[in-house]
Amino acid sequence: MHPEFLDEDIMALFEEEGEDEDKDKWILWFDGVSNVLGHGIETVLVSPDKQCLPFTTRLCFNCTNNMVEYEACTLGIQAAIDFRVKLLKVYDDSTLVIHQLKGEWETRDHKLIPYQAFIKELMEIFDDISFHHIPREKNQMVDALATLSSMFKIGPHGDLSCIDIKCHIKPAHFCFIEKDEDDKPWYFDIKRYIKDKDYPPEASNNDKRTLRRLTTSFLLSEDVLYKRNNDMVLLQCVNANEAEQILTEVHEGSFGTHSNGHAMA
Repeated sequence: MHPEFLDEDIMALFEEEGEDEDKDKWILWFDGVSNVLGHGIETVLVSPDKQCLPFTTRLCFNCTNNMVEYEACTLGIQAAIDFRVKLLKVYDDSTLVIHQLKGEWETRDHKLIPYQAFIKELMEIFDDISFHHIPREKNQMVDALATLSSMFKIGPHGDLSCIDIKCHIKPAHFCFIEKDEDDKPWYFDIKRYIKDKDYPPEASNNDKRTLRRLTTSFLLSEDVLYKRNNDMVLLQCVNANEAEQILTEVHEGSFGTHSNGHAMA
């Protein structure tokens, strides 16, 4: 599975780690996940011009957590080789794997020794490759995609369709406000009845009864219409343009810290 996503947010993490002398180096982030649903690995290869190339794979065999991390690292390094990368910086949140690959810790687990030997052979292909440990909170995107891949059950030769992950800063229904064709607010008939006891033209007897019942929960103060809430709080009635402006200001935080969704609505 090869997800596609917008990379504006994650670029901030790469830039924090970047240095002037490393501007020509590629960056590799990797992570692995093991849970009751399976094992998934994810790598993100980043070019010097900040182009993201993500790769996600589900492991369909039994393995330990550390084996999963090594599988993810191997996947990423092999992807870098396929792209003819010669300068590479590798990042992961696994202290054990990173220190073992740097040669600082001894590898005693017989299941990990073959991985380490294989990766060292791959390292010979690069002009320069280095390994760096990062906090888990800086590896969240890769961890999330690895978790996603671990949850899917697919055949040995079947790739899933591409996943397009985008950033939405507003709810889907934001500013979706229906406007009357005659440009009258939704409460026009209610306000007119309270003020003048006048019914809409062509209103049937049933429409008139409904209108009279509705108006019992509304209050007209001068020219402003209010609706009584269940707790007797008066809510000001607004038209579509006013509602759109209020929604914009609320979501921009103009009125301070957001309440929970129900209270804000």
